[in-house]
Amino acid sequence: MIFSGLTVRRLTPSLLIRSGIAMAAVLLTLWAQWLSPAGSSFFADAWLRDRFLRLQVSSAPEPRILVVDIDEASLAELGPWPWPRSRLADLVETLLTAYSARGVGLDIVLPRPADSEGDTRLALLARHAPLVLAQAFDYSSTRPDLLREGQLAGAVPLPPGATPLAATGYIANQPAWHGAPHVGNIGYVPDSDGVLRRVPLLTTYQAQAYPALALAILQSCCNAKPDTGHGAVLRVPYQRDWSAYTVVSAADILAQRIAAHSAAGRVVLVGSSSLGLGDRVATPLAPNRPGLGVQAEMLSALLDIHAGVQPAPWPGRLLAALYALGVTVLVMSALPRLSAAAGVALLAAAALLWLGLAYLLAPHDPALVSTGPLATLAFLLAVAVPYQWQQAQRRSRHLLGTLRQYVAPSVVQQLLRQDIKDPLAPRQLDVTTLIADMEGYTSHVESLPVEQGALLTREFLACLTGPVIEQEGTLDKYTGDGLVAFWGAPLPQDQHADKALDAAAEILRRVRAFSAQREADGHAPLRVRIGIESGTAMAGDFGTSFRSIYTAVGDSVNTASRLEQAARDFPHDVIVGAGTVARARRHHFLLLGERQLRGKEKTTTLYTIAQGMDTAVSSTVTPPALAPSA
Repeated sequence: MIFSGLTVRRLTPSLLIRSGIAMAAVLLTLWAQWLSPAGSSFFADAWLRDRFLRLQVSSAPEPRILVVDIDEASLAELGPWPWPRSRLADLVETLLTAYSARGVGLDIVLPRPADSEGDTRLALLARHAPLVLAQAFDYSSTRPDLLREGQLAGAVPLPPGATPLAATGYIANQPAWHGAPHVGNIGYVPDSDGVLRRVPLLTTYQAQAYPALALAILQSCCNAKPDTGHGAVLRVPYQRDWSAYTVVSAADILAQRIAAHSAAGRVVLVGSSSLGLGDRVATPLAPNRPGLGVQAEMLSALLDIHAGVQPAPWPGRLLAALYALGVTVLVMSALPRLSAAAGVALLAAAALLWLGLAYLLAPHDPALVSTGPLATLAFLLAVAVPYQWQQAQRRSRHLLGTLRQYVAPSVVQQLLRQDIKDPLAPRQLDVTTLIADMEGYTSHVESLPVEQGALLTREFLACLTGPVIEQEGTLDKYTGDGLVAFWGAPLPQDQHADKALDAAAEILRRVRAFSAQREADGHAPLRVRIGIESGTAMAGDFGTSFRSIYTAVGDSVNTASRLEQAARDFPHDVIVGAGTVARARRHHFLLLGERQLRGKEKTTTLYTIAQGMDTAVSSTVTPPALAPSA
């Protein structure tokens, strides 16, 4: 179909199905990148990202943060929790004065008053010093407004365009601390598998906005804005392992057993890794980590963002979509030319390549769904490969059915074993052509009833066909009362000339036996004329979309036809050309002389099969007439 000089491929059912498969495969990646629910673990994306994080996590020291841990050793030395508020106040004052901390974040919620002196000191520190208190919001939809303890504080103006996460409850500090300007949220929403991968940066409750603890600390000590441009929820990057942070015991800080300069200028997080206090969470790096470590990771990530040293953003989702499109086009174009095993290998290679790209892209695009292109490849594996295999099987069945019409079953088996890609495609091959015909066919059948004439034709053709198939020849076509066959195609054969001569000898034997039976019934004797020639020919499936046939075309084929016609002028039933004589190894011949065959500019040397002779070529026998054949 041609429009304005451009060739347009006809939309066949197969092409429509393949196009539909390709579109569905690409749409999987597009849906995953832009339409899948936020926070969903599309096709195990979270699991894959966790493995990337474990491979990329660094143990390089984080010099900007000091973690003060109310650990088991501190509890053993100073007494069990809860500690007096005055001791917590001493801890904060020591960090801010003796250790010159840049700021202190308290990863502990204290909803009830305790010793008044300590509560007062902590309130003053929260109002006038860089101390950030903590409060925890609840996001459960099953218990709205049931969890309300303490009094919220630290509300900030809602940045324009921000979309904070809405809370349904909270645990805040005692009402006396409600005037603290900087209070951060330590509540979180784990993924469906219980792993903490995202933390809300801003939370709204009753039309007020509240920052996360790490964000409140930066706002307190670094004048950072609440809006970091990362939306409601920040994917925790987990770039650093717990061992990358400087962690000291709270008891060592209170006793000042740590060198003062080691904490100077650092942002300090105070919390607990004690199992007894139960602040443990599951993270991509380990199933049981201190929640204090997540706050340290969040603070480190926000410090990177504030300093402008976070990983450069890459358009990971766009690259994933382009990769899915490119690999789908490649695979759908290659599958019809590949075996099923090769198609699976191609998809496996494409999956491995994408895993390498996703490993590089994931840190630069938190919104990337790494398994989107893998879903595309899995769809192609589950749908495209079986479809192409089914199409290949259908073509193979058609091919085998076509071949069995022309060649012997043994040749078909050889073709299958050799795994020739397209055995019917036209090729230049060295072949031997045999053309056989019944002499005086019209005179034999004109006096017979139609049924007997048809029976004579079938039985005569059976005498011709059997030897051809037995000698692994290819049956080209029937010519009414005769046939055309050739050897050397579709499979090359070393002895194709000898096989054709063997078939001719057997045809003569069968026709003579059949003729003897008919003569016994009072019918006229039958004679078969055979022409055989060898040479280069174009053998293949020729024709149109309406009908095609596997045949051989060439000068040697035309010569074989002329030799069969020339047999009427000789007493010999088989006339052989010089090409066959040159290629034969097991047969002997009689030289009949030269003749100007119809359609030939030069004379052609003619031979016949010599029975029982010891030399390859015997003496010349002069034909009855050397005039050009009609």
